[in-house]
Amino acid sequence: MPDSIDARLVLSRDGEDRTPISMDRQTYGFSVTLRFHQPGLYFYYFRIEDDFFGCGSFRNGTFCKSVNLNSWQITVFDQQYRTPDWLKGGVMYQIFPDRFYRSGDIPIGNGKILRDDWGGLPSYRPNEFGKVLNNDFFGGNLAGVTEKLDYLQQLGITVIYFNPIFEAYSNHRYDTGDYLKIDPLLGSTADFDKLVQEAKKRGITIILDGVFNHTGSDSRYFNRYGHYDSIGAYQSPYSPYYDWYTFHDYPNSYDSWWGIETLPAVNETSPSYQEFIFGENGVLKTWLRHGIGGYRLDVADELPDFFLKKLRSAVKEYNQDAVIIGEVWEDASNKIAYSQRRQYLQGHELDSVMNYPLKDAIISYVLSGNTNQLRETIYLLIDHYPKQTLDVLMNILGTHDTARILTVLSGKTCNNKNEMAVTFLTEREKSTAKQRLMMAAVLQYTLPGVPCIYYGDENAMEGFQDPFCRRCFDWINTDEELLIFYRKLGKIRKAHSVFMNGEYKEIFADSGFLMYSRTNEHPEESVYIYVNNSFASYTIRFSGTFLDLLSGTEITGSTTCGAKSYGIFVKLK
Repeated sequence: MPDSIDARLVLSRDGEDRTPISMDRQTYGFSVTLRFHQPGLYFYYFRIEDDFFGCGSFRNGTFCKSVNLNSWQITVFDQQYRTPDWLKGGVMYQIFPDRFYRSGDIPIGNGKILRDDWGGLPSYRPNEFGKVLNNDFFGGNLAGVTEKLDYLQQLGITVIYFNPIFEAYSNHRYDTGDYLKIDPLLGSTADFDKLVQEAKKRGITIILDGVFNHTGSDSRYFNRYGHYDSIGAYQSPYSPYYDWYTFHDYPNSYDSWWGIETLPAVNETSPSYQEFIFGENGVLKTWLRHGIGGYRLDVADELPDFFLKKLRSAVKEYNQDAVIIGEVWEDASNKIAYSQRRQYLQGHELDSVMNYPLKDAIISYVLSGNTNQLRETIYLLIDHYPKQTLDVLMNILGTHDTARILTVLSGKTCNNKNEMAVTFLTEREKSTAKQRLMMAAVLQYTLPGVPCIYYGDENAMEGFQDPFCRRCFDWINTDEELLIFYRKLGKIRKAHSVFMNGEYKEIFADSGFLMYSRTNEHPEESVYIYVNNSFASYTIRFSGTFLDLLSGTEITGSTTCGAKSYGIFVKLK
């Protein structure tokens, strides 16, 4: 290669012009050293003479004759950015409070219906005014969760994430009525404190849903129906809460979440609202004082950057180790929401996000048998996310907002909610979906991040979209095969420190086969994982004796990875 060749790195900070930077000639190529002085996103590609070299599949380089090529991304974050170590290597469990377990008598409020048919079909049809009220309750409560803590401990759970537990009118409780009060249907503050304390004894931390973009119209802050003893914003422009909301034609026209009038949107710039959320006696610090480990933020996309930064400051000021997880459905490092690039992972906002990209990639692989989207997603997350974020990603397969993972993996579909209400898997369909779920769970538990089980997925619960994915946990008919499998995965994560912050390394990949390792500075602690979602067999040859952690079998020299199989191995000392 001639010494005079012109090779340049072409770099641009997000939203700024590209800057060509000359590179130094080395024995086997070219190099350049960069130093970044402020957080942000930077994009780059290379120009070598008249050719362009940019980002191709699996983040590999590819040549192009045109400047219209994909750039690599560098996410530059604050050097003080840390995420909580206690979350790393753990297992999360998401609970929709009304449907997990009921213990004792349940008080019922006006306009609410207490169901006596645990496990029955949730109400889903609109009333005569075309509205679904979500006012039927099955009575799951905090005392019920406390009773089932031993069950969760056996699963290897270290974190419980609760959907909203504050007082609200609806069964989903995203229409907050009082941020400083536990919903009476769930129990009292004393019940909550007991749950936090009993969970802590078992090594389990509680995190709560923070719904700060909107309140309920039936709340002490808006008080549209006069059910509270406060003067709400709907009742008077002189209400102390009036500037929390944006009215257009007072009082009946106002900003609301996605136009849903029962969810009036909050004006996050309101000083009094910010004080209420962030202040010393505000919502965040009040519940942190009760011993919770942090918050999952509902619709983080709709919370402005300045608000998220103040939120992080308030939380970390009280407890540096409290976690902040955002509901973001896309690549959170470069997300654009409402025409604005977000700054979630640059050190001043979130610790983690719900890992929807990985969820979609795992499902795609398990259903299609093609590794491409899975591999691409893994490489993208590793490339774009700070390592400290990667280690605490909330790795989901299903949530309260999505169809049950077992139903998804069955491939069964319906045309409308009336069909969804009466459609269930046949035994054959369920058996096939379970085998697919086990493969998906192996990936969920061993790829970077923290696996999160949506309550009942470990017990083969099925159901289509909301509200059918929010049925009651079936404590009578348990799927022992699946439960044993999940418990085993939990034990494997607990026993091997590489799942806390170990590096990911792809060892071999084919169209339907993927093998990778999780490693740290001690090679002897490495864990090796494979998934084979094809009808071919693959032979792995190695030096020494390995233990298959799923079957307990010792293997020396080589092993055959049969069709539709998976394995987790460690080398025996």
